[in-house]
Amino acid sequence: MSKNAAGVRTGGEQALALYQALRAAPGTPLADAARDLQLTDAERDRARAELAGLGLVGAGPASDPPQVVAPDVALLGLLRHERDRLESRLAETSRAHTALETLAGPFLRARTEPGSEVEVEIVDDPARIRRELADLTKTARESVHTMATGSVRREEMALELDRDRERVARGVRVEAMYSHRVGQVPEMDQHLAARTALGAEIRLSPVVPMNMVLADESFALLPTDPRDPASPAILARGPGLVRAYRALYAYCWRAATPYGHREADAHDGDGVTEQQRAALRMLASGIKDEQVARNLGVSLRTVSRLISEVMQELGAASRFEAGVKAARLGLLDGENGPDDLGGPGHSA
Repeated sequence: MSKNAAGVRTGGEQALALYQALRAAPGTPLADAARDLQLTDAERDRARAELAGLGLVGAGPASDPPQVVAPDVALLGLLRHERDRLESRLAETSRAHTALETLAGPFLRARTEPGSEVEVEIVDDPARIRRELADLTKTARESVHTMATGSVRREEMALELDRDRERVARGVRVEAMYSHRVGQVPEMDQHLAARTALGAEIRLSPVVPMNMVLADESFALLPTDPRDPASPAILARGPGLVRAYRALYAYCWRAATPYGHREADAHDGDGVTEQQRAALRMLASGIKDEQVARNLGVSLRTVSRLISEVMQELGAASRFEAGVKAARLGLLDGENGPDDLGGPGHSA
């Protein structure tokens, strides 16, 4: 691999140097710019392919003067592509839940095993949902399992602690799962510590697919639309269906980290922590540093530190370059948008 006076060593550095040369002298043939940088033909082609993949140059023949795209325009194109991919995935989820809604009619009211009946209904009355959840405190005999995509409302925290206290006193096992990002909000961190002290088992996970409440093997409550915690709820009774949700919950639970274990902030394989990834995702969405700090429950200085650490980890010289590299590595894919930090979850 060549090494010129500008210090080009890696493929990424060669692509960056080639891009800077083309921007500095518009209309320069690619071969001439590569020759000035002492790149071999293979290195030139790899660098051009990388720039084209990032949307920084046009996709025309290598012999033509390439069309150089401004960094902000290229980043917008990448983010638009990521948005389209996410919308496609959300559309698939919506279709799956539409099918589940259809099954929630007469088909699932048939008996699935001797002596057991599955009953499913769609509930759009928030007061009814609250009553059902309150009844669990008295009726649950063995276990209550919950997962929540967002924080618990401040006004519901004391009630949740009262429910934990009563259930644990009766010997009911209480498990709850939250997103890592929720656990980084100071008020929620205190609430989770209080639940743990009462005997509830709390875990934090990089991915929480939806709000869900399960009790024993006879009760399940989850939203019809996982993207909207305020959507009507699916209320299911009977082991035939609830066991399927228990299997999903058990899978997510095994992959989660017990609350209090600092592995929750560990690097996830690409060198970027969940908190850094959350900050980067929000910044790429156009959210200002001040709002990022509020969403994460940290100071502006901490947000600046997180971004500096991301730039260093990705080898980026600017926030823009960090955004480009993060998009290329798939780091902007996320479980939910930044607004879900304060979104309501079904609190059991």
